[in-house]
Amino acid sequence: MKVNPRGLAATFVVAICSCVLAGAVHAVEVKVLASTGVRDVIVALAPDFERSTGNKVVGMWAGTVDVLKRLEGGEVVDLVILAAPDIDNLIKQGKIDPGSGVPLLRSDVGVCVRAGAPRPDISTPDAVKRTLLAVKSIGYSSGPSGTYLLGLFQRMGIADEMKAKATVPPPGVAIGDLVARGEVELGFHQVSELLPVAGIDYLGPLPAAIQGTTVFTGGIHASAAQPGAAGSLVKFLASPEAVPVIRKKGMEPG
Repeated sequence: MKVNPRGLAATFVVAICSCVLAGAVHAVEVKVLASTGVRDVIVALAPDFERSTGNKVVGMWAGTVDVLKRLEGGEVVDLVILAAPDIDNLIKQGKIDPGSGVPLLRSDVGVCVRAGAPRPDISTPDAVKRTLLAVKSIGYSSGPSGTYLLGLFQRMGIADEMKAKATVPPPGVAIGDLVARGEVELGFHQVSELLPVAGIDYLGPLPAAIQGTTVFTGGIHASAAQPGAAGSLVKFLASPEAVPVIRKKGMEPG
């Protein structure tokens, strides 16, 4: 049988176009509601995920308190990324699909001062305590890192002194911005939230002996419109390919 090369080429082109069109038809938006602590990582990784799947990541970022309020108020998304205890509570409330929680990212608590200010010693737990007692003001968030610090101050026996010095801004406000504007002398926040801030000097993480690492977990909403695509995004964020970007943004894989 004689084969027409032009006919084969035309058939091949039609097949390719059909695949492309099919992919476009099935491309979906994956709605992500997450802590601002993971924003830079997700934003940096989203383009690779979108190129490989054709799906679009629609990110919405807020402080933990506001994320929880939105979910408790009935907002439906595809993927939620919060500190592990918050995801566990949302599973108990029926907001997150049981069994869908996957640890994605780990973040330490970091310390900063205004750019050009004297750099206090935070090299040891005792040095941190001395620095805390010496400064006039501190700032920390209402999220997981702030909750950890409250317990740390209690264990150090300086909770009352720190309460008098502390500024805790509304959820979603960057502690680094307060420090950069000179509103507080010493700031504590997730490392990933301090690194992008202009106008501060990042001193480093708290010493290992008093470090409070937050594990951010991804969970698929129980009423997600795109649970399959959300699951694919979770797998991508947990893949080895994502690790270099995660570390560049000041976090570690979960």
